[in-house]
Amino acid sequence: MSEPGDLVVVGAGPAGMAAAATALHGGLRVTLLDAGPEPGGQFWRRPVRAADPAARAAHPRRGRRTYRALCAALSAHRRTGRLTLLTDHHAWTATRGEDGFTVHAVDRSRAPEETDVALRAPALLVATGAYDRQLPFPGWDLPGVLTAGGLQALLKGGGVPAGARVVLGGTGPFLLPVAAALATRGAEVAAVCEASGPSAWLRRPGPLLRRPARWAEAAGYAAVLARHRVPVRTRTAITAAEGTGRVAAVRTALLDADGSPLPGSERRIAADTVGVGWGFVPQLDLLVTLGCPLADAGDGSMAAAVDGGQRTGVPGLYAAGEACGVGGAALAVGEGRLAAVSVLADLGAPGRPNPRRLAAERAAVAGHRAFARAVAGAHPVPPGWSSWLTDDTPVCRCEEVTAGAVRSVCADGSAADHRQVKQLTRAGMGWCQGRMCGPAVHGLAAPGQPYAPAERLIATPLTLGALAGPGEPPPVPS
Repeated sequence: MSEPGDLVVVGAGPAGMAAAATALHGGLRVTLLDAGPEPGGQFWRRPVRAADPAARAAHPRRGRRTYRALCAALSAHRRTGRLTLLTDHHAWTATRGEDGFTVHAVDRSRAPEETDVALRAPALLVATGAYDRQLPFPGWDLPGVLTAGGLQALLKGGGVPAGARVVLGGTGPFLLPVAAALATRGAEVAAVCEASGPSAWLRRPGPLLRRPARWAEAAGYAAVLARHRVPVRTRTAITAAEGTGRVAAVRTALLDADGSPLPGSERRIAADTVGVGWGFVPQLDLLVTLGCPLADAGDGSMAAAVDGGQRTGVPGLYAAGEACGVGGAALAVGEGRLAAVSVLADLGAPGRPNPRRLAAERAAVAGHRAFARAVAGAHPVPPGWSSWLTDDTPVCRCEEVTAGAVRSVCADGSAADHRQVKQLTRAGMGWCQGRMCGPAVHGLAAPGQPYAPAERLIATPLTLGALAGPGEPPPVPS
């Protein structure tokens, strides 16, 4: 068991880095841990080989100044000994006691050896981000079908595209930077299939008009796609993938108002790689285990319910970033700072920002959050997506549960949500623990209701040796 500090931050993406830096500046002792090899999260993912110019080119320029400033701040506090940075540490559970919180993490920095590390502090901030939401379709289990986030991770981490001829599909602005990055790296992007239409933005134009920087960003991606002659097809979805042993083509279709394919609108597009993304789902495992209340995020998922200072309903527990609802790196940084200010106030620390600066941060966060809600409203999951599925389409790939099996237990009244479907069919009991299939199973069982993940006392796979370990203190930095 480690000696207690003041604050443990789980997740070293934009929110976690900003929270840690703010708390350290205010005088706290902070432990920051992340499953990755270095801070940055998915948004600021660094190349595996720093000398690779292609990988460096794929590293995002947007927010790079903020990233470098946060890295410098964290490095300075590591030298003073007030920051303990634990990379390659996977938090697998957390508990709350009278004197605060204990976070158990698997130390994989010396793989294949795994050891359990236990971290204690009176305050805990969870900034675990989000993961790709997937909707199944016939053929989605073929090799070569990836998430859009997976395609981007390969580009950022290695500077290489996953295939030569790629089709992207789903909904949301995230498809555009992925398509632009693929095209820039030499892949032929045969089509970008966006399920929503541009008219959806006309219903809530205010947040978009108040964000001219986002207009400029979108225009930049559009220019790249135009230069590489990438067709963007709106109100269109990938409804099936075809191939023997690997994806060779996709079928697309125009969608009607509820998202059902329009008869006669199908196209077949040859492709060796497919990237699909329907937005993101907040990563809530630790928060749910600790009893954190959830709220409807407005995009088909549930997120951590927090107040204006990022406090959850559990005393001493804070949340920031995508765990509170997906909204991008700038929002995550702002929420991380606000959460750290709340920790400083609640622990009685002397160093806090002046009221004017704090008010400006709150206003910026409110603006980013309004924009995120507008994005969610303009790019919803189509209600009729399940009409793409045949009964033999696998929904849970780990346990090989088909859409027909899920529909059967829902039709006879045996299951009313994804938890009951899991009990009856094993959907969600596999290696991914429902992260890939959970939203889809829930959409079949309870259409129109936001998805909340089931409680998992163990949030990441770990060995029995690590599970039985005594909870060693983290190594002292040299």
